[in-house]
Amino acid sequence: MSTRLSTRLSTGLSMLGGGRLPARLPALAASAALLVAGLAGPAVATPSSAVAPAAAAATVNLATNPGFEIPASSLADWGSVPGWRCSGGPAEAAVTTAAPHSGASALAVAPAGDGSTGECVQTVSVQPGTTYTASAWVRGKFVFLGATGGTDRPTAPAWTESTNGGWQKLTTRFTAAPGATTVRLSVHGWYQQGPFAVDDVRVDGPAPAPATAAASVPTSDKVVFFTVDDGWQTTPEAEQVIAANKLPITAFPLPMAAANNPDYFRRVTAAPGSSIQDHSISHTDLTTLSPAEQQVEICDARDSLTRLFGTAPTVFRPPYFAWNADTLQAAANCGMRTVLTADADFSWGASNIWHEGTLSPGDVVLMHWTDTLADDLRRALAAAEAAGLKPAGLASYLR
Repeated sequence: MSTRLSTRLSTGLSMLGGGRLPARLPALAASAALLVAGLAGPAVATPSSAVAPAAAAATVNLATNPGFEIPASSLADWGSVPGWRCSGGPAEAAVTTAAPHSGASALAVAPAGDGSTGECVQTVSVQPGTTYTASAWVRGKFVFLGATGGTDRPTAPAWTESTNGGWQKLTTRFTAAPGATTVRLSVHGWYQQGPFAVDDVRVDGPAPAPATAAASVPTSDKVVFFTVDDGWQTTPEAEQVIAANKLPITAFPLPMAAANNPDYFRRVTAAPGSSIQDHSISHTDLTTLSPAEQQVEICDARDSLTRLFGTAPTVFRPPYFAWNADTLQAAANCGMRTVLTADADFSWGASNIWHEGTLSPGDVVLMHWTDTLADDLRRALAAAEAAGLKPAGLASYLR
């Protein structure tokens, strides 16, 4: 055993109240596993005292891209693994077609350097107070599977000392804490223990209720909501109009567009009530995709925007306003409460209201980040004022 590995595991045992470094590596790794998760407890959690949903609720796999079969979008981060975020990026983790457990692909991870475990994670949406079973097939030495950040009690990860060159299934159970809606699912190796592979990940349990579809917001308040999509053209003129009128803007940028100029999006959503929400990774018509592919599109955009701006979106705007029942469930699986279209369009010089009369309380106005946005905003603002309405922050009305 290397000096670095010995030091790390010895430190872990000391933090857990242990004494001398044990002679056997398996016992050492078991204690270290608890440290990795920041936990102490049995490998399989016991159900909490919280009341779980009715037993009739369907059990489904909530993991995103569980078999690593979905290809990355051309607008995704280079080298990313759809549905997953790996600490070492493409230098450590990649999809491989070499000897998967099932299907055509698996995840291959080669931790780089002494300080890496090659961790790959995803956020899974869950129902509060509900017990779930997480599992994965792994290959390699000292591979771990765990769930943290949202469980009702410390739960040790499942792990294996070695799969002896074949595939081995790891399984653990956890219960979502009261009030928790997400957990952090992780797979990783151990320091200086070489590469490992992962396939056929599952988080089995009841799914969140489907998101609500809406084109407007039911309210008697004299308010209207300005939403702006995409983000490829960010003009100073539009920013000036927003700032001068202190407009609360709900932005739905594509992650790659937002990453090109994140400070701009921070400035144009600085007014109280503003927010940045989810518009998918690749702006694809989601009704042409499978439910699993839709979930990747929505969840990956959520993760990218959360990393950029620090707040997870809760509203999803489907590209082209195209959605189906699968979209509502995929959105919920990614933490979205609402799938929002609009009932007015003021983009590119238009003034289309898709109901009789002028703008009405609760209307959602569609615009786009284009070179016409400054004028579009002025025209939408004038239409709202003529109807006796004021722009308001959308997210607070959808809670």
